[in-house]
Amino acid sequence: MSLDTVVEDIRDEARARAEEIREQADAEADEIIADAEADAERIREERLAEADRQVEREREQTLSSAKLEAKQERLAARRDVLNDVRDGVESEIAAFEGERRRELTETLLDATVAEFDGKDVAVYTRAEDIELVEELCEERENVEVDGEVDCLGGVVGESDASRVRVNNTFDSVLAEVWDDELKGLSERLFDT
Repeated sequence: MSLDTVVEDIRDEARARAEEIREQADAEADEIIADAEADAERIREERLAEADRQVEREREQTLSSAKLEAKQERLAARRDVLNDVRDGVESEIAAFEGERRRELTETLLDATVAEFDGKDVAVYTRAEDIELVEELCEERENVEVDGEVDCLGGVVGESDASRVRVNNTFDSVLAEVWDDELKGLSERLFDT
């Protein structure tokens, strides 16, 4: 074998080995690229899924806020309607006249006087009803009008012999009835 042949065999062997190393490197590079692309796809899908979840959370929060705001506005509107109804009722009560006002005031005066068990009672009423209440007090013992009170009608009674103050005004009766009947009134007005 000549030296040229040996050199040529070594070169062929080196070329073959170099080709083998290149193929192996290409295979490893393809595998690394495939892994990187798979990782990139997985990361992209995770980010898309997280973005979808975030969008859904924000949509739910926005929807929840909108529902709460609508409910608050509906409640405020109902409260306004109920206030208008109460104002109307108060206006009608304040407008009671004649025998109707006299009967209601007398009933409330009798209930007030009964609370004091025969003791001297000072009563207060609205300015417009002072003459009526004075007239009613003349028919009763130990009862006299002592001044005015801001109310729709009726009386407030006090006694020096007792620390009790009895509020039998139209306002207090309305407040009690209003509290007792508010749910039913709301149901009738708003069909709930």
